[in-house]
Amino acid sequence: MIKRILIANRGEIALRIIRACKEMGIFTIAVWSEADRDSLPRRFADEDVCIGPPPASESYLNIPRIMAAAEITNADAIHPGYGFLAENPEFSEICAHHEITFIGPSAEMIQKMGNKPVARELMENAGVPVTPGSKGEVDDIEQVKQLVGKTGYPVIVKASCGGGGKGMRIVEKEEDLARNFELARAETAKAFGEGGVYIEKYIARPRHIEIQLMGDSFGNMVSFGERDCTIQRRYQKLIEESPSPVVDENLRKKLVKAAVKGASKIGYVGAGTIEFLVDDTDNFYFMEMNTRIQVEHPVTEMVSGIDLIKEQIKVAGGRPLDFKDDKLKLNGHSIECRINAEDPDDGFRPSPGRITSLNIPGGPGVRVDTHVYAQYTISPYYDSLLAKLIVHDKTRQDAIRKMRRALEEFIVEGVKTTIPFHQEILDSDMFASGDYDTHFIDNFR
Repeated sequence: MIKRILIANRGEIALRIIRACKEMGIFTIAVWSEADRDSLPRRFADEDVCIGPPPASESYLNIPRIMAAAEITNADAIHPGYGFLAENPEFSEICAHHEITFIGPSAEMIQKMGNKPVARELMENAGVPVTPGSKGEVDDIEQVKQLVGKTGYPVIVKASCGGGGKGMRIVEKEEDLARNFELARAETAKAFGEGGVYIEKYIARPRHIEIQLMGDSFGNMVSFGERDCTIQRRYQKLIEESPSPVVDENLRKKLVKAAVKGASKIGYVGAGTIEFLVDDTDNFYFMEMNTRIQVEHPVTEMVSGIDLIKEQIKVAGGRPLDFKDDKLKLNGHSIECRINAEDPDDGFRPSPGRITSLNIPGGPGVRVDTHVYAQYTISPYYDSLLAKLIVHDKTRQDAIRKMRRALEEFIVEGVKTTIPFHQEILDSDMFASGDYDTHFIDNFR
């Protein structure tokens, strides 16, 4: 049994984990940088430790300091949340070496699924559809030209590791291939410390659909249906919903079957998400697997009624899942809007500063995951996510109406936020129709 969890993260996800732990009777330890001295995770944790100055490299990404905090507080487990060290195999391995439970998969699993060419090969071997492309990393332009000669244009050059759209280049004609190949390698090296890239056939106007999974150490693998994450800006998700407005029951069964098959084949344990690209004829292709809890997990919790953080902790503690696929019922429709401290009218420029006034929406079926409060200062050092606004109702139309109402009630003064931008989207006929692709924002504004 896990008794003392150190949360190696900050912000809303740290607070979310603390809440789950308290309801499970587990002692919580918060770590914080000097920029987060007045944070709510620090306030509500049972114990807290300062791990360094504001830069993440000296605090939330500093493994020795986090491990020292775990040692002095007698933590028997560490929850990494998402971002920072959540998908760092070295961190998982160090935790195992010190006999501290890492609430996530093994270092080997993170390593495999974090290397996208390797993950592609594993999924292909498991019978999961993948986009045509290279079998592994490519480092020679002549090799790339031969490959593209088989797949045809357009293609996309992608970083072998990392995420967030870094190191990605779409190539539509041969004269642009060599230049974009080298640019992608340079961007990848700068962002992730290594320049490995691979090539895929580019799916021009897909939907982005992901399947939430949870596996235990007893061979059980459960899916929680799909989330639609199609509305993105620069490969960063803005709005997520479950179920998808375009996935019918037939396609849903195929997506779930492929995801469960792929994760089961590799022996995955913990919370994970397999992401697919779905084209306009309902063909789908494996894109990547996230070996952690995701930002958008609340929409799945709202339709399933299951606390995914609690299940994640139980599985990490060696317990079997309490439910199976055939017993899991998904009800209604849920939508999540990510509220960021950014100015949509100025190229989404970050807007750090002090929140002078704050009103959080409420009512039945409205959930707000946030770490901010009135007079809270938003630091320029970290991600600009202020809150996640999540609603749940019987139908998609009802959920849209509820989200519109909740956005009206969500008042943040002192900094710019993306609330007005979300209101524009929710009021649009394009969103209401559900008929769009990952270029939604390009066509919307």
